[in-house]
Amino acid sequence: MGDTLLEVRGLGRRFEEGGRTRAVLDGLDLDVRHGECVALLGRSGSGKSTLLNLISGIDLPDEGTVALDGVPLTALDERERTLFRRRHIGFVYQFFHLIPTLTVEENVRLPLELNGEPDGGRVSGWLEAVGLGDRLASFPDRLSAGEQQRVAIARALIHKPGLLLADEPTGNLDAETGRRVLALLTGLARREGATLLLATHSKQVAESADRVLTLDRGRLVERGEDLAW
Repeated sequence: MGDTLLEVRGLGRRFEEGGRTRAVLDGLDLDVRHGECVALLGRSGSGKSTLLNLISGIDLPDEGTVALDGVPLTALDERERTLFRRRHIGFVYQFFHLIPTLTVEENVRLPLELNGEPDGGRVSGWLEAVGLGDRLASFPDRLSAGEQQRVAIARALIHKPGLLLADEPTGNLDAETGRRVLALLTGLARREGATLLLATHSKQVAESADRVLTLDRGRLVERGEDLAW
C-alpha cells in the first residue's frame, strides 16, 4: 500500500430510471494518499454523493473494489462495513444530519458512545475548537446553519478517523459562512492528520484542496479546471 490510504479500482454503479439503465460511475479509479486533501469537482447529479457513499461502505458498487488502509470494504458484509466506518471514517453532509432530540454535546459525543470510547474531555475540547464551547446544552434548532455545520464537523472528527468525507459541506450556507466553515474544516483535518475527500460543484471551494479531480461521465479526470462546464 505504501503511502496510499484509499484505493478504488474499476468502480461502477448503475441506476434504473424510467425503464432505462444509467451508469453514474463507469470503471472509476482513484488513489488518495495519507494526509492528502482532494476535491471532487462535478455538476449536481454527476455522481459525487454516490461515490462518497461507495467509498464509505454505505452502499455497494455493481462492480469494482474499494480498499481503505489495506482493508477491502467491498468484501465486507453490512455489519462489518458499519463497524469499520464508525471507527475509521468521518462524514460531513450538506444538510448536517444532526439528531434534533439530542443536545449539541450529545450529538458530538455519539460517535464515541457507538465505539465504546470514553469522552475524556474530548467533546468539550472539540466544541471549543469549532467555537461553540458555550453551546453544549443547546439543541440543533437553536443554532444557525453555520453553527450546525460546525457541530457536524466536530462530530465527524471526534473519533479521529483516518478518512474524512465531506459532501457539499458549504452548499447549504451563505458565501461568507461557507468560507469560514470550509477554512475550519480543512484546518482541523490537517491538524488531525486526517485525509479529506471533499465533494463540491464549486471551483472556489475546490481551490482549498491539494489536488482537484473532476467527475465527468462516470470517471475522474485530473486538472478538472481545464474541462468546459
